[in-house]
Amino acid sequence: MQRHLYSNSAMVEIYTADTPAAVKNATGLHLITESTPNGKKVQILLEEFKAAYGTEWTTSLIDLETDEQKESWFLHLNPNGMINSSFSCWLLNCYLQGKIPILIDNTLTPPFPVMESSAELLYLIDMFDKDCIFGFDSKHEHSEAVQWLLFWQASGQPNQGQHSHFCKSAPETVPYAISRFRTETLRIYDVLEARLSGRWTGVPREYLAGTGKGKYSIADIGTWPWVRSWRSAQFANEDMAGFPCLLQWIARIAERPAVQRGISSFYDSEENPELRVLTNR
Repeated sequence: MQRHLYSNSAMVEIYTADTPAAVKNATGLHLITESTPNGKKVQILLEEFKAAYGTEWTTSLIDLETDEQKESWFLHLNPNGMINSSFSCWLLNCYLQGKIPILIDNTLTPPFPVMESSAELLYLIDMFDKDCIFGFDSKHEHSEAVQWLLFWQASGQPNQGQHSHFCKSAPETVPYAISRFRTETLRIYDVLEARLSGRWTGVPREYLAGTGKGKYSIADIGTWPWVRSWRSAQFANEDMAGFPCLLQWIARIAERPAVQRGISSFYDSEENPELRVLTNR
């Protein structure tokens, strides 16, 4: 693959002496991930690229429980991981287990790291989706996809994550917090239901963005890994009964072979320890 030059002296030294060899010596696209909902977003898109274009990349896995993502080599790639998971503010605990994934584009000189999962999806379609299979040629449809991608990341993701945390991980029961995040997450599910059902437009949809019934795109890829986890986020069947179109959308995307590969045990550091990276190894 051709390597392109770009001018950004601040980005030249992205690796340190402690950067694991598997990361430092990688070529092409390299993904540092663990199979969290955010990790699954980029894993799925790369698997879709492989099916559509034959795209190749390498993968390193991070065991979040070891705090490897707090090491200096990792923070050189993504400074948004500086708070240690033993930080005493328990209210933030669900966010302290690292900020993955990180995508490193070694086709550029120097290598270019991209942090934040939605930014990584946007980077990948901009740089590598030449036929706009998972994006859009139309600027308006592209904008629509970005709107829904960011709607979920800014509104759905934090509320669902907090609901799960206060239900499962908080050191004490906080009824107000559980009720607050539960109500808001279900409201956001209802926004997605309205979009897919055509409640306000009169036109039912299969996907979140695009004309007509829509087209499978980064809007869906960026939302699906979280919404599919509604059970682990402590919602019950009766909670989801009012969202039939959303449940159909979850099932529709789950059938895609690339999606199944993107959420497979290959990306689990416990199941695939040979891909796990450790400081200076």
